Amino acid sequence: MVTGRLRVVLVKLHRYIGLSLGLLFVLMGLTGMTIAWRDELDAWLNPDLLVASAPMAAPVTPDTVQAVTERLAAPPYGKPNLLMLPTHADGVFIAWYPVKGPDGAVPGRSRQVMVDPVTLAVKGERVWGEAGLSRRLLLPTLFHLHRYLLAGDTGKTITGVAGMLLLLTTLVGVAAWWPKMKLRSVVQAFRITHGGSWSRFNYSLHRAGGILAAPVLAIIAFSGWYLNLPKWVTPIVAGVMTVTPPVKHASAPAPAGARPLEAGEIMAAAHAQFPHAQVTRIGFPRKPGDAFEIRLCQPGEVRQHTGATRLWLDAWTGAPLGVRDPQQAPAGDTLLNWQFPLHTGEAFGLPGRLFITLFGLAPLAFAVTGVLIWWKRRRGHQRHVVKAAQRAGMRQA
Repeated sequence: MVTGRLRVVLVKLHRYIGLSLGLLFVLMGLTGMTIAWRDELDAWLNPDLLVASAPMAAPVTPDTVQAVTERLAAPPYGKPNLLMLPTHADGVFIAWYPVKGPDGAVPGRSRQVMVDPVTLAVKGERVWGEAGLSRRLLLPTLFHLHRYLLAGDTGKTITGVAGMLLLLTTLVGVAAWWPKMKLRSVVQAFRITHGGSWSRFNYSLHRAGGILAAPVLAIIAFSGWYLNLPKWVTPIVAGVMTVTPPVKHASAPAPAGARPLEAGEIMAAAHAQFPHAQVTRIGFPRKPGDAFEIRLCQPGEVRQHTGATRLWLDAWTGAPLGVRDPQQAPAGDTLLNWQFPLHTGEAFGLPGRLFITLFGLAPLAFAVTGVLIWWKRRRGHQRHVVKAAQRAGMRQA
């Protein structure tokens, strides 16, 4: 149990982090509740854009991928930077292109072009990163509000620092809560009581509810910090666990008369390396010397939707240049690979996503109870100051 001046410092640190960033924590919680179901809600709002004309009878094949890229080859599209493959029967292909401005590519914005996997028709497009409340822009806007505060890299840094401070205030709250190691004290620390006093009920709810929510809050805070500021967190993890350093994979020089491999050929080469995995994304070389970057989802991966398996293939031969296999990763990589599915609840399937959705209300509950505790103590302090002044005036008289 922490006592004395250290406890006073910890309580004040916990209080003022909460008062300063409480609204931001509430915003993150409420937007996180929604974007936990981003793909489903986006497809429900925009079936004309994100739902195929008919369910696919079989998984996506290299021939289908090749046909889609050939459909996009002509203006006004061309070769995309990234092609996202359908991950369920009624999904569509999504091709990503940079949005060009007077000074080159516009940071934080990409042109999405959706292609029907059955008819190969272009269903439509939108600009990812453009804010708006229309059906097509609503879910992307909520995502960018949650992660970037609609302010690009600056907002991403702010939300990353907020995750770090949420982790700090959670740990400080646990330290301030810690009771004496006596049965009665421990039981009392977990009790929510009323006793005819709403202020007592509010305080005990904040205290007991906070310690019960602390493990989940700490996980969400740490994962949010990592996902937004990986360059801050990765060295910390690498200090105690093995983390694979990043490597820039490059294709070999082009053989005389050779042509770059097509998307269908690259997908077939990826399947040769991981026969039982589903290809979910194909990143195309952007300049000479770049390699294809393939993302796959293997059976049993914790990241169930798009997978965390990455494979780099030579642009001319399809030879493997590098691989990140989460099922054979060192401890540090495994810890970091878990952060996104823990943050979204995906790690535990539908029950996990439902839990994270409901837990999005927790920051609001703690903000309300915390402000009420602070307001009561502030009013009590003001009354104490006034009475002290009155007593001092009476003595002088």
